[in-house]
Amino acid sequence: QVLLVESGGGLVQTGGSLRLSCAASGRTLGNYVTGWFRQAPGSEREFVAAILPNGRSTYYADSMKGRLTISRDYARNTVSLQMNSLQPEDTAVYYCAKGKTTIPTMSSLRLLSSYDYWGQGTQVTVSS
Repeated sequence: QVLLVESGGGLVQTGGSLRLSCAASGRTLGNYVTGWFRQAPGSEREFVAAILPNGRSTYYADSMKGRLTISRDYARNTVSLQMNSLQPEDTAVYYCAKGKTTIPTMSSLRLLSSYDYWGQGTQVTVSS
């Protein structure tokens, strides 16, 4: 069993920054792709960012590219997401997810079906 717990969400003004963290137990997160997704009210859950086990290969949603940095801390078994220049449209619940053992292609990183464990989410609210 894998438990993922997100933290770091909150209320921030337009242009502000937040750093989200995903802590894992029950499995070494560094051995798997880890992704961040978000879901706004009335919308489907969408891909935000992903990082490969090597810690160097990262992927971002086009809508947020340039404002995000995803990183790993192998010692703490965590993955963090630094978000800058936040906008009201970034308001959503943010989820981290552990990738399945095998993900066929890099484009598959954006698919919910490529992940098998999810955290409970952390709320990010950006005020205008």
